[in-house]
Amino acid sequence: MLPYAARFLTTSLLVAACLPALANETVIRKAIAERMPNAPKIDEVRPAPMPGLWEVRFGNEVRYTDATGTYLIEGELIDLKSKKNLTEERVTQLNRVDFAALPFKDALMWRNGSGKRRIAVFADPNCGYCKRFEKALQEMKDVTVYTFLIPILGGDSPEKTRAIWCSKDGANTWLAWMLRGEAPPKPAAGCDDGAIERNLALSRKIHVNGTPAILLEDGNRIPGAVGPVELEKRLQALAAPASKS
Repeated sequence: MLPYAARFLTTSLLVAACLPALANETVIRKAIAERMPNAPKIDEVRPAPMPGLWEVRFGNEVRYTDATGTYLIEGELIDLKSKKNLTEERVTQLNRVDFAALPFKDALMWRNGSGKRRIAVFADPNCGYCKRFEKALQEMKDVTVYTFLIPILGGDSPEKTRAIWCSKDGANTWLAWMLRGEAPPKPAAGCDDGAIERNLALSRKIHVNGTPAILLEDGNRIPGAVGPVELEKRLQALAAPASKS
């Protein structure tokens, strides 16, 4: 164990090293709040990978500024030496979710084949891209699909969502509507539709800003509809490390 004096000195040095960062964070937060009063709440300020630059995070969106919060940069930070898009990597990290912790009891579920490959989808019944993606999913083999209904597009989305969730067989009612345009039956009185509000709260928590939002088992997401070929490629890439181990 270090002598008391040595431990005190080590702690003091660590505190001293943190003080400039804390000072800059305070300055940046104050400056942006004053100069951009209508900006979203700042969730995090931290040093960016590029020296002299600071990352400012609004939810899952990343911007950059100088140490005084005078300038705001909207764009991607590229490491030319490694050819890495550092902004993209950071946003991917921010968007990652714990797939196993998702509340699957609040989702509609259907499967093809063995169902060994799992995906989760946040979708609105009036979303055209969701309908295209649902058709693409029918071509996928050995998948289990969990659909979290979120009525975010306005119109009669809330009514359709409730009717689908409250139907006797929600998954088949969902597929009938999305694939064939068969309207869901009128929901029974007293249906417990609390899952819809929970799904909306979850979507806000994990920053789902549009539909479809597709979550993969490794926690990464696909922002928007993709075709069966691209989805199969992503699922195979996901399975590749497991097959090698």
